[in-house]
Amino acid sequence: MAFRPQRFSLASSRSSVSWDSVSFDPDSRPSSASSYVSFGLGPSSNSSVQANPPSVGSQRSSYATQQKLRLINPPPPVFQRLPLEIYTCILQQLRLFHDEPLSLSCETCYLRDLCTLALTSRAWDRAVRIQLYNRIHIVGHDSPLHIKKFKMKYGVRLKLLRRTLRERRVLAQYVHELKVPNLSLEPGRKGREIVDLVASVVMACPNLEKLVGFYPVYHHEFDRLTHALSTRSKLKEHTWIIGDNQAITQRSHKQLPPGLMDEKQVNGFLQYHDAWSTLNTMFLHSHSQGILEPGVFLEMFSRLPALQHLCVSNFDVDDFDDVTLKAIPPLQSLRLQELAGITFQGLSNFARAPNAQGIQHLSLINLDIKYLSAISKLLLNLTQLTRFTLVQESPPEVASGELVFQPIVASPQLEFLHWDILLPGSANENLANSIRAHGFPSLRTLRAPSDHGGLLQAICKPRAQILLASDKYSSVQAHDPAHNQFSEVRTLFAARKAAQERIEEARKTVQFQVIVEEDGVLRQIYDFNGFVGTVGSKITYSLKPDVLGSDGAVIDFLNLMDVSKEATVKDGCKGLWNASHPAGKPWWSHTERFRYRPIHLQQFF
Repeated sequence: MAFRPQRFSLASSRSSVSWDSVSFDPDSRPSSASSYVSFGLGPSSNSSVQANPPSVGSQRSSYATQQKLRLINPPPPVFQRLPLEIYTCILQQLRLFHDEPLSLSCETCYLRDLCTLALTSRAWDRAVRIQLYNRIHIVGHDSPLHIKKFKMKYGVRLKLLRRTLRERRVLAQYVHELKVPNLSLEPGRKGREIVDLVASVVMACPNLEKLVGFYPVYHHEFDRLTHALSTRSKLKEHTWIIGDNQAITQRSHKQLPPGLMDEKQVNGFLQYHDAWSTLNTMFLHSHSQGILEPGVFLEMFSRLPALQHLCVSNFDVDDFDDVTLKAIPPLQSLRLQELAGITFQGLSNFARAPNAQGIQHLSLINLDIKYLSAISKLLLNLTQLTRFTLVQESPPEVASGELVFQPIVASPQLEFLHWDILLPGSANENLANSIRAHGFPSLRTLRAPSDHGGLLQAICKPRAQILLASDKYSSVQAHDPAHNQFSEVRTLFAARKAAQERIEEARKTVQFQVIVEEDGVLRQIYDFNGFVGTVGSKITYSLKPDVLGSDGAVIDFLNLMDVSKEATVKDGCKGLWNASHPAGKPWWSHTERFRYRPIHLQQFF
């Protein structure tokens, strides 16, 4: 095949060469000396060149010609030929730098870094564009300058984002996660307008998977945001905050449940789940006596084929009970919190149910389990359980007349155990004896904020320091069993303080001595101070929270719905992350905003 470039000439001080045609054969291979280009005035010269191989001089001239052509059209730089995956890895690492808990950056600083990279080259622009719109986080209040410039009272950034996504549908395809400002919704027209604005942004994102940081209460009435989310077929997680309804409240004064929800309310709630075939995480929380009847729970579960992680919290005894628990679909993670309808007998039956055998993470929060046998059956029958959390006030005891053997509780595959029984009893002692009896061979982390007398600390690996560096700035008083006013306090700082005091007290005594004798003569005596723990244990005694900086060990709904930090910013970010930019403060400075660190729903399990 013949390639005919545009005619041009290479000039020198002695002669000029006119390039009329270049012959190229893809099946032929150049000689070992060098490749050459044939020059001529027509087809006849082409055949003559093929018959007579070029001389050494012509080979040198063709090589020089190729070098000059490379100088005219140099190959692209190496970084422009890198695959997109390399750029994605670099941008993901940049995101980790900004999202570190101790980082001084914020979401605005991260977006500025992305915009700077996008201006570097087209290759960077293609990679940055995906990351820029893949996860959109809008934090805090709008800038006063933007409000004045665009003449809007609220939602300036949301409205600009909506306009961009509507005009450029390609960018809208990239959006998988959306975080809107988690500000308190004022009752009335303004609150509804904010919800409608968020709904319009959701409708502009066809591939949305998560809406985080904005959880309005659902009152069994139509709202545009819930409808918009119900149309997102790729949604992977959703949080229901069920509030009260005036019609249901009036109906409850005349009749007993079930049947407090009318047919329109039931069908309206269930229809929202029809398109969620990929939803794998569901949160259900009753706020201010919100009602969701057992039949609605069962029908909802049947419409979520991909559900793997479920949290049910604060529902009444008539809404979620033992029968509802036994009918839940097969899950990987389950969290039951403050459910008056769950009994120890229901948990015992659930432990033997086939749909419970795949559970890997189980959390029982404030269920007031009376007997230790229910917990023992759960740990023994759930053969894939690797993480277990138990939090309640009263200690579960061994039933009177029940024949028990050590270990009382056991799990051969459990790796993480959070055991928090607020009031003293035999529960901690039974757990400690079970661990000594090799009931938990795979256990590696034990977190016990209410460790009365240090029974559980004594069976873990010895530690020299449990207090954190930030504890010296804490104003919370330590847990002191000798005083009644502190005997029922559940804080991590109090637990760390008490554990550190036990370590310091043990150091004051001599644990053992090493006596050195030589020929019957005493040479030296070495005293080794005491410690708290068991040498050779593989269990780490941990008193760190699920959420960094929190004084509560287990993450709660208050961590998810707290709007005070974002609404009232104290010592927020003003752009100092980019303070070294040569453009100076007018470029890097921005409105003071809260350093938002995402709370993932998987942290609840």
